[in-house]
Amino acid sequence: MSLANLKDKVILVTGANTGVGEHTARLCAAQGAKVAVHGRRKEAVDKIVADIGENAVGVYGSLDTADEPAKVVEQTIQAFGRLDGVVNNAAATSRMFFEETSVEFFDNMMAINCRAPFLICQAAIPYLKASKGSVVNIGSINALGGERMLAAYSVSKGALLTLTKHLANLYDRDSVRFTHINLGWVLTENEYTLKISDGFPEGWQNRVPKQMVPTGTMTKPEEVAKVIAFWISDDSKPFNGTVFELEQYPFAGRIPTLDGDFLENG
Repeated sequence: MSLANLKDKVILVTGANTGVGEHTARLCAAQGAKVAVHGRRKEAVDKIVADIGENAVGVYGSLDTADEPAKVVEQTIQAFGRLDGVVNNAAATSRMFFEETSVEFFDNMMAINCRAPFLICQAAIPYLKASKGSVVNIGSINALGGERMLAAYSVSKGALLTLTKHLANLYDRDSVRFTHINLGWVLTENEYTLKISDGFPEGWQNRVPKQMVPTGTMTKPEEVAKVIAFWISDDSKPFNGTVFELEQYPFAGRIPTLDGDFLENG
């Protein structure tokens, strides 16, 4: 992508203090955008903002409340005066078996993973109409069924997919575009740590079978960021309402799981 397509655009990235969100914020800034870096942990956000420099500001807020999502948009407008793109990346990924899922757990998952993007888009739409902007919603391949212990998460991502399609249809004549990425397995720092806590050995990412990682190398967050930057940019015009799986394997007909002893020997 050429630098011109993001130059001077204002992009809000939620959940940008780590992982895919962080790499997306950094890449957008490197390509000339002004970036609102969102996160709950102020110290982590401020460090990234300092690294990026004058083209970044920190915006803060917990997305599980009814009022904070709109305030995140307001902070972005206060800082830059406009909004050209939104990347709804922040998500809750807590796990719980279906039979054990409480109402509180389910409601919190839906609040962060679906209601918050809903409210952010609601607050952002007047500005996106003015800029003929773009929204990228980060979903999950779990929306197409879901792994064990991810019932509530999977349902929330399925709802986010529907939201993307709905808004794409609603605002296409205003030239506001919406894209949905069903993201597969990505080797973020948090994912590595989670699997260690699950009992996986150090270096487990190098022993994942090719059924799950055909290239032999797990997908990196910076690789995902490049795809997001394309869809948030003018390079992806005129396409709208696009939904796709960003995975190393064709999802249809193959549903790998993490159950059992799946690590390759050696």
